[in-house]
Amino acid sequence: MPERSPVLPRERMIAALEHRPIIGRVPHFELVFYLTMEAFGKVHPTHRHYSQWDQMSEDERRLHRSEIADIYLATAERYEHDCIFIHPNPGTLDETFRLIDLIRERSGDRYMLVMHGDATYSIPNGDNMMEWSVRLAEQRQSLKDEADRNVDRMLERARLLREHGGLDGFALCADYCFNNGPFLRPEVFAELITPYLKRLVAGQRELGYYVIKHTDGNIMPIIDQLVDANPHALHSLDPQGHVDIAEVKRVYGARVALIGNVNCGLLTTGTDEEVIASVRYALQSGMPGGGYIFSTSNCIFTGMPLRRYDLMLDVWRGEGNYTAADWPQGTRI
Repeated sequence: MPERSPVLPRERMIAALEHRPIIGRVPHFELVFYLTMEAFGKVHPTHRHYSQWDQMSEDERRLHRSEIADIYLATAERYEHDCIFIHPNPGTLDETFRLIDLIRERSGDRYMLVMHGDATYSIPNGDNMMEWSVRLAEQRQSLKDEADRNVDRMLERARLLREHGGLDGFALCADYCFNNGPFLRPEVFAELITPYLKRLVAGQRELGYYVIKHTDGNIMPIIDQLVDANPHALHSLDPQGHVDIAEVKRVYGARVALIGNVNCGLLTTGTDEEVIASVRYALQSGMPGGGYIFSTSNCIFTGMPLRRYDLMLDVWRGEGNYTAADWPQGTRI
């Protein structure tokens, strides 16, 4: 056990991922906070289209980089995020290095930094679902070979990021499930996803990264496979996909940290009372024994009323706090 309770947001996030005790606020982060226009009068970094990037002067590029870093830091500061999920834009490796460096120069090691790092197949979109389904039926080995190459490329990118430094981990954001269940049957998932997810997670962990596996929807038919892949945490434990965080905590909480799961649907269309009840259920179910990080069941998406996120955080600030009494007697905190 640690000699003292973690103090910096980054330390607190890592403590939760490692199931270590914390005094004070439960760590919090969101995969994306899209409401930067409402909060700060600034366009979100992922909504900026740099079709003329190659024509920009270096001064123009520097201003874009600087504002993007400022937006991430302003969001983390105002909404008490312990971890910043960065979305480099443009997403080239050199621009990713520059964004990481800017955030670290301005905040030091205050925040944990993660970025997208998945390489496994997600649900195909409407443009390629038919083509992908045909390959699934007729070219299964080709899909497996491609999956291997995708993991190889992602691990090489992870290695280069590790050599550069400054990044703490990855959020693996391939979505596997609809609200009524996985896109692939569990036995097909075990063939086309799980081996490559395991190899990806193992490779990233070997490089020293923390790994968060995200997928929305009803993960229960494949949750054993997700946990067996050995990520540090699962996100987002989607209540709209019939995932009960209390049950997941009971069965899997000793093996993997949990992130979630305030109902995004209620944040948009529910009553204030329903939002408060969802926040309380997430906190009361996730907090006992540690290994829990507070968040929504998806992200703070465009169109969500900002006041509802503020309401969610008001409840968290009042009720999402650990004391020494929450840990076994004799625990060093």
